[in-house]
Amino acid sequence: MMEAYTAFAPCYDAMMGDVDYDAWAKYLHELLQKEGAKTVLECACGTGNLTLRLGKLGYSVIGTDISEDMLMVARQKALDAGLRLLPFACQSMEEVRIHRPVDALVCACDGVNYLQNGPEAFFACANRALQPGGVLLFDVSSAYKLQHVLGDNTFAATGKDWAYIWENAWRPQLRRVDMVLTGFVAQGSAYRRFEEHHIQRAYEVGELTAALTAAGFRDIEVMEAFTRQAPGPQTERIQFFARKG
Repeated sequence: MMEAYTAFAPCYDAMMGDVDYDAWAKYLHELLQKEGAKTVLECACGTGNLTLRLGKLGYSVIGTDISEDMLMVARQKALDAGLRLLPFACQSMEEVRIHRPVDALVCACDGVNYLQNGPEAFFACANRALQPGGVLLFDVSSAYKLQHVLGDNTFAATGKDWAYIWENAWRPQLRRVDMVLTGFVAQGSAYRRFEEHHIQRAYEVGELTAALTAAGFRDIEVMEAFTRQAPGPQTERIQFFARKG
């Protein structure tokens, strides 16, 4: 999905204004603190909303994303926040490489759902990027959410200088939701229209835990996101925790 998150990048933060990134970063911080993690790699970091917050919490953090447009926004935000040494790199999740292994790898907000060819390549890269005993934290939108909440539904929202229409179609045979995002961004007295296509794949918990085990992870925990509770049949976001063996 290299064409995704291009024209969308400059207005992404405004359109995602209802996401509580402070609470999300606090939740990840609580999980990382228990592991004594100090160095963190965040994959699919987008405009750096969590990357910056983890940096402010004292972690030595690196952000990677496949979209250079999103990273341009992230870099400017880091400069504005006084985090001039916070590095960002344009890398695919399935080909991520770093010079030194880290204590933890984080991938939040549906990054794994975008992996259309399966999670195996990403899990292998994550394993190589981690110190022995290091931890992988990622979340997915559940199959229930993709099929019953997003699938075959249309959403729309407006802001001061932007608007979007988000049309979704659930593809049961492919176990995925196809999304068409049409956005409008103010430019002077007119609006610029853009369109992006996104695809998210539905993964079952057993499918992901089996792939994690095959990639060399152990101590796998599956939780309802933002809690430590087991996910239920209508849980919309599922958090995974796994340790490098």
